[in-house]
Amino acid sequence: MAERARTTASAARYGFTDTRADGQLRAAGWWTEGGPADGATDVLLALSRAADPDLALAGLDRIREADEPGWPELDSTLRENRTFRGRLLGVLGTSTALADFLVANPGEWRCLADNRCTDPAKFAERLLERVRQDDGTYLTGTAAESELRAGYRGLLLGIAAADLGHLVEPGLEHPEFRDVASELTTLAEASLQAGLVVAEQEVGASAEGTLAVIAMGKTGGRELNYVSDVDVIFVGAGDLGVATRLASTMMRLVGNACFEVDAALRPEGKSGALVRTLEGHTAYYQKWAKTWEFQALLKARPVAGDAELGRQYAEMVAPMVWSAADRENFVTEVQQMRRRVEDHVASEHLERELKLGRGGLRDVEFAVQLLQLVHGRVDPALRSSSTLDALAALGDGGYVGRADAAEMSSSYEFLRTVEHRLQLRRLRRTHLFPAASDTDELRILARACGIRPVRGRSQGEALLAEFRRHAQGIRRLHEKVFYRPLLQSVANVPTEALRLTTKQAASRLAALGYAAPEGALQHIKALTAGVSRRAAIQQALLPVLLDCLADTPDPDGGLLSYRKVSEALQDTPWYLRVLRDEGTVVERLAFLLGTSNLVPDLLVRAPEVLQLLGDPARLTGRTPAEVATSLRAAVRRQPGLSAAVTAARSLRRHELLRVACADLLGLLDVPSVCEALSSVWVAVLQGALSAAYRQRQAELGRTPATIAVIGMGRLGGAELGYGSDADVLFVCEPAEGVPDAEALRFASSVAETVRKILGAPSADPALVVDADLRPEGRSGPLVRTLESYRAYYQRWGEVWESQALLRARFVAGDEELGQRFIEMIDPLRYPEGGLDPTDAREIRRIKARVETERLPRGADPTRHTKLGRGGLADVEWTVQLLQLQHAHEVPGLRTTSTLDALTALAEAGLASAEAVDSLREAWLLATRVRNATMLVRGKAADEVPGTGRDLAAVARVFGYSVDDDPGEFLDAYRRVTRHAHAVVEELFYDN
Repeated sequence: MAERARTTASAARYGFTDTRADGQLRAAGWWTEGGPADGATDVLLALSRAADPDLALAGLDRIREADEPGWPELDSTLRENRTFRGRLLGVLGTSTALADFLVANPGEWRCLADNRCTDPAKFAERLLERVRQDDGTYLTGTAAESELRAGYRGLLLGIAAADLGHLVEPGLEHPEFRDVASELTTLAEASLQAGLVVAEQEVGASAEGTLAVIAMGKTGGRELNYVSDVDVIFVGAGDLGVATRLASTMMRLVGNACFEVDAALRPEGKSGALVRTLEGHTAYYQKWAKTWEFQALLKARPVAGDAELGRQYAEMVAPMVWSAADRENFVTEVQQMRRRVEDHVASEHLERELKLGRGGLRDVEFAVQLLQLVHGRVDPALRSSSTLDALAALGDGGYVGRADAAEMSSSYEFLRTVEHRLQLRRLRRTHLFPAASDTDELRILARACGIRPVRGRSQGEALLAEFRRHAQGIRRLHEKVFYRPLLQSVANVPTEALRLTTKQAASRLAALGYAAPEGALQHIKALTAGVSRRAAIQQALLPVLLDCLADTPDPDGGLLSYRKVSEALQDTPWYLRVLRDEGTVVERLAFLLGTSNLVPDLLVRAPEVLQLLGDPARLTGRTPAEVATSLRAAVRRQPGLSAAVTAARSLRRHELLRVACADLLGLLDVPSVCEALSSVWVAVLQGALSAAYRQRQAELGRTPATIAVIGMGRLGGAELGYGSDADVLFVCEPAEGVPDAEALRFASSVAETVRKILGAPSADPALVVDADLRPEGRSGPLVRTLESYRAYYQRWGEVWESQALLRARFVAGDEELGQRFIEMIDPLRYPEGGLDPTDAREIRRIKARVETERLPRGADPTRHTKLGRGGLADVEWTVQLLQLQHAHEVPGLRTTSTLDALTALAEAGLASAEAVDSLREAWLLATRVRNATMLVRGKAADEVPGTGRDLAAVARVFGYSVDDDPGEFLDAYRRVTRHAHAVVEELFYDN
C-alpha cells in the first residue's frame, strides 16, 4: 500500500491528479514499480504538457481498450514520432468529443502520423469519397449522413491536431488563427458541396432546377469556428420547386451530419421563401431590405452549387452593399442594432460573453463593418469579407490608427482562440468564458491557449487577466471608432459626391457655395496627391470637411487655410489622427477656418490647441489665474531675457488661440474672454519685467530701485480685447542711499527694455506697451518716482487724468510700491464731496471733442464700436463720470471694471435698472463685435463690417446662419446701441 502511494505520488510529477492514472499508465506499459518504463519518458513529459493530462491519459486508455490489437502500433508511434505525439495528445487533452470519435473509429489516429495531416484542397474530394458508391452514384438518407459525419469529424480532427500539437511538443509548426479559421471554412464549404451532391442524388434533380449556395457570416468571411451554424442564402433558377427541395434536403443532410445550416438571413427571414430567383432577390433588396441586411451581405460569397448563378448573385449585391451607407440614418441604425444585440445578453453573462458581450467579438465586427460600409464606397481596398483583412486595410488606409488596428486585431485573435478552445472541449457551440471562481476550467483553458504563469499568477489567473485586458481594450476602441461622429458625417456625403469626375466635382463645389471651385479643386488635389497614408486620411476627411466649410461664411478661404494648416503640420504625428478619430474636431475646425483669419495663423504656431477642440471642458477648463501662474513659472525657468520673452510669447499664443476658439464656438461669454485675455497679458508683462529686471541687476551688480507697473485703460479694467494695447504707468522708488537720478536711469532702462522686446515685430497680434497716459504724455519721462507722481497730480493734474486713473490697478513688479501708488491716487479719482460742476462740464466737453476729432472720416457712427453712438466710449464715459461724482459715498463704484460699476449704479439707485441693462447690453455687444471683427479679419478694427463676407462672418459668430440676411444682425446692433445712446444722453448730459 505504501509502495502504491509512492508510485502515485511519483506519477503526479507529470501533472496527473486522477486516482486512476496509476493503473492507466501501467496498462499502457509506461510505468513500472521503479518509475517510468523504458522509452516512455518522452510520452509522459508530453502528457504533462497537455491542457488536461488526466483527460489525455483517459482518452488513450479508452482507445487502447477499444482496439487492443492496434495498441502496440499506436504505442510505438507515440514513442517514436514526436509530431504525431504532439498532435494526438494535444487533441486528447483538450477535446472529449474528438476522443469519442477516435474511440468509435479505431485506426483514425493514423491520419495524424502523416507529414501533413490536413490538406484543405482535398477536403471536398475526401468527403465525396465517403459517400460515393462503386457504381459512381452516391449514398442517400441515413447512410449518407453517417458517412458524411465520419468524414467530417475525421477532417476536423486533423485541423484540431495541427492547431494544438505545438502546445504539447514545443517547436512543432504553430498555425496562425486565421489559417485555422480558413481551414475550418474550407471544410464547411466542402461539406456543403458534398451535401448538395447527395441531395441531387436523393431528389433526382434535373437541369430544370438549379441552385447556388451563398455563404454568409463567418463562413462568407472565411473565419469559421470549430462549432458554428453555417449561414447561407439560396438562389435558384429554372424550376424553383426542384431548387427548394435540393436546398431543404441539403440542409437536412449536412445539419444531421456536420453542422446546422441556417438560412434565416434570406429575404424576409424564416417567414420568406427558402429559395428565390436572382430577380426575386434583386427586387427585394432594392425595395424592402433593411440596413442590417446589407451589413450581413458584406460577407456574401458563393461556395457551392451553380458557380455562374452564384457569381451573378455576388455581382448583383455588391453595388447595393457599397452604397448602403447612403441610406438615411444608416450609421445610427447600425449603432442601435449593436446596442439591441448587447441588450439581449443576460446581465450576469455580459462580462463573460465572448461573442455578444461588452468588449466581445461583435464589438470588433460591428466597428469594422461600419467603417467598411461607410468608407468602402470609394475605397475598394476595404471590401474584404474577412474581419482581420478589413481591419488591416483600415489601418493601412488611415481610417483607424495603426496602433488601434494592431491592438484590435491582436485582441480579436485572442478572443477567437479562446472561443475555439472552449468549443473544442465537447464540440458544442459556446461563447461563455469560465467564471472567475471556476479555477479548474480556467487552468485547463489557459493551458489549451498556451498561457503560462506570470509573476506569481497561476495560469488561470493569467488567462483571466489577459481576457479582461483584451475585452477592455476592445470596448475602448469600439466606442472610440464605432461611435465616432465623423462616421455619420462621412455617411451623410452621397456616394456620388465621393466619386465625381473633375468637372462634376467643380460643379458640386459651386453648388455648395464655393466661389472659386477650380481653386478649391487644386487645394483638394494637393492634399490628396500620392499614395501616402496621409493622403488616404485626407481623402476620407475632405468630403466631410468640404460640406462643413460650405456652411461657413468663407468656404474658399477656409479650404485654403485648411491646406496651409495641413501643410504646416504635415510632420506633426497626431494632427490627422485627431481629425480622423474625433469628428467634432473636424466640424469645429471647419467652422473656425471658414470664419476667422486669425485662428489659422495662430494654429500653425500653436497646433496643440487643436487637440482641445473635441472636448469643451478642456478648451475652457483652465481659469485665468491657473494660466497666469503656469505662464509666470515657465518664464521664470528660462535662462535669459530673450528666452524668457520667447517662452512668454509662445504661451500667450497658445492662450490667445484657445480663448479665440472657445469664443468663436460660443463656449465663453464676453466677461470671461476679457478676463482671460487681460490675465495672460498681465502674466506676460510680469514675466518680461522680471526677466529684464534680473538682467539689468546682473549687469550692474546691485539694485538701484524697485519698479511697479500700473495697468490703465482696458488692461486696468481687465477688459482687454484681442487687439488691445496695454496701457501702463511705470513707477519706481530709489533704494536706500541711491539718488533719484540713478534710480530713474535704472528703472527707465528696464521699462524701455520691456517695451522694446515685447513690441518687437511678430506674426502674432502685437504686444504694445503704451505709456502715453503718463504725466505730460509722450513728452514726459517714461518712469517717475512715487513722489514725483504725487507732486505732479497735486500741482498739475487735470480732470481727464483723474478720469483715466479710475482704471488704474497694480499689475506687475513690486506689489508694495504698487499698492502705495493706488492709495496715493484714490483721493484723486474718488474726490471727497464728488466732482466739481466745472470739472463735470470739462469732461463732457472733452468727450464731445474726442468724438468729433477721433472718429475716422467717413466712418458710420452707428457702426463704430468704440466712438459711435451707444458704443464703448458712450457707456464708459458715462460710467466714469458717475464714478467721479459718487464713488466717495458709494464704495461699490470704487472699481476698475465697467460692468461692476454698472451694477453698483443700479444698486445705489443712481440709474434705473432698465437704463443700466441697456448700457450693459450695448457694452457687451460692442465688445464682442469688436473682438469678433478682429478674429474674422485677423487685424484690429473698430467698425462693424457694413457688407460682404466679413459682416456675414461676424453675424455667424453671433449665431446667425449662412442663410440668414446678415443685415438683420446689423439692424440688431444698431437697435441696441441706439437705445443705449438714449440712456447716455440722459445720464451723461442731463445729470
